[in-house]
Amino acid sequence: MINQIKDKKVIFFDVGYTLDRPASGDWMFTGKFLELAGEKLKQHSEAEINAARDAGLRYLAENHLVTSVEEEQKQFYRYYSIVSEQLGLGLTTDELEQAARDRTFNMENYIPYPGIQEVLETLSRTHKLGIISDTWPSIEQQLEYIGVSRYFSFQTYSCFVGVFKPDRHMFLDALGKCGAAPEETVFIDDSVRNLEGAAELGITPILIAANPAADVETSYLKIHDLRELIRSDETEVGE
Repeated sequence: MINQIKDKKVIFFDVGYTLDRPASGDWMFTGKFLELAGEKLKQHSEAEINAARDAGLRYLAENHLVTSVEEEQKQFYRYYSIVSEQLGLGLTTDELEQAARDRTFNMENYIPYPGIQEVLETLSRTHKLGIISDTWPSIEQQLEYIGVSRYFSFQTYSCFVGVFKPDRHMFLDALGKCGAAPEETVFIDDSVRNLEGAAELGITPILIAANPAADVETSYLKIHDLRELIRSDETEVGE
């Protein structure tokens, strides 16, 4: 076990690009959506697609207090409607419903990283484990699907708090649930910005760069695989 977590009581994990990755390579543009969008999507530039994404994400961010998978599905319906309108994809009501239903209920959209059950099983013997994740209510089914829900004692989900990381309310909610002082906790996330929010409250940050896009220069401890957390002391973790 690495020194940075040995003396801590609680370890908080992000989910996306920490415990799992999107099967399609994109959290929102699922395989089903790409199938429905077809060739029309490919006719647009990256800038146009990103602008449509941003418009959809703004809607989600402005309406993020979501308490059920039924509400979640409705939100994703609106998200895909916005993207379709912005890009002129011409998706029908039925196709939009298919995309929203798939994004909400199809757990095959998620692929767990190798070794996560081994890591969580090992760490759960010495630490309390929790989650701090920007997500929607279907996260419960997602964690069951990737086989890790049983390891977590505390969960802070943005959809129930109504804000995204790095808003301090996310971290305060997690700290309140675990009952530990910030200095007794660690947070593992793939975003330096999110880690900065945690560090401001005294939580020890660790960057996980399983996703190559997260492999940036940082003063924080950086790992590329969660299995590095339980390595032998003789092997040093990279910066």
